[in-house]
Amino acid sequence: MNTRTDGSAVRIGVLAPLSPPGWVQAGRHLLAGLELALSDVNDAGGINGRPLELVVRDTAADPAKAAAAVDELAALGVATLAGEYHSVVARSAAARAAAIGLPFLCSSAVLDALTEEQTDQVARIAPAQSHGWRIYADFLLGAGHSRIAVAADASVYWASGTRILRDHLTPRGGAVVELDMSAPGAVCDELAGSGATALLLLVGHPEPAVSIVRAVRRDPRLAGIMMGAPAGQPELAAWEEALGEDGAAIPFLRYLPERLGPLGVRVGAALRERLPEAPSFVAFEGYDTIAVLAEALRSGGGAAWPDVVVEGTRGTIRFSRVPGIGVWQWAWPPVQVVDRDPARPGSLRVLHTG
Repeated sequence: MNTRTDGSAVRIGVLAPLSPPGWVQAGRHLLAGLELALSDVNDAGGINGRPLELVVRDTAADPAKAAAAVDELAALGVATLAGEYHSVVARSAAARAAAIGLPFLCSSAVLDALTEEQTDQVARIAPAQSHGWRIYADFLLGAGHSRIAVAADASVYWASGTRILRDHLTPRGGAVVELDMSAPGAVCDELAGSGATALLLLVGHPEPAVSIVRAVRRDPRLAGIMMGAPAGQPELAAWEEALGEDGAAIPFLRYLPERLGPLGVRVGAALRERLPEAPSFVAFEGYDTIAVLAEALRSGGGAAWPDVVVEGTRGTIRFSRVPGIGVWQWAWPPVQVVDRDPARPGSLRVLHTG
């Protein structure tokens, strides 16, 4: 990491989805966490006396736009890159960052294959998809669901999720059935005849997720079907705003401990002052990203991820090599399966921990 000694600010390039079709609310939570940590670092003296500065670029969930932003930020002299929420976008950014030798700490994207080949330039705060989604599959089995239907959009991320679920469930007597995604009604018709007891929404928000949830809730044939959203669509307030009580009791993955420690409690309170709703795990991932980068920058080294050990909001962060994953990985952040309480959709219930 280039930490010039001319007294200027140390600049971190930030990638986040801040306009549609990106998930804007996730991007705002990520940015809130990054900015809060930046403030804390600068209040504590910055990077060896120099202020830390964020240079933010909107990816709008566009992989090509993200790759171009990496080049732009490199030309501006940033010391490192941070952020991004969407996996396919983060993969594009990671590939470009690795190619030009610019360190990148990915905050929230979980796709296992964040890079095609192993690289020392890229590290990740969020857990790999295979880790979290296996925990989710264990939750399904423990809840009595072995025949699972999936409504999946066409993308490498959703295809990866479907494969992880199938590979984990099949040896344990489970099965995964892929449904026709031509329309919400088609999903309901196939689901009714599938023999599945659970439907997983491997789709974007708000659409088609909102339309599918409404269609299933209103179909009397599907009254006993549990819906789930392992990718975490119900985490953010926009889900409750769009669906109300229809959006409750849909379990999803969340990367928070059951109880936050003192740092997490303090950061959570500060984030609530910056956000119009309760902070999501994405905001905590943003905070932890800057905490890690600040420590790495103070040491003055390159992308020396295995040398960094930081007390984050959700536990001690250290990086290692995980088989099958080409980037340095925090193994692992805490993982929960939670849902919105039907009695109080604004509140979350912890159903399973991994």
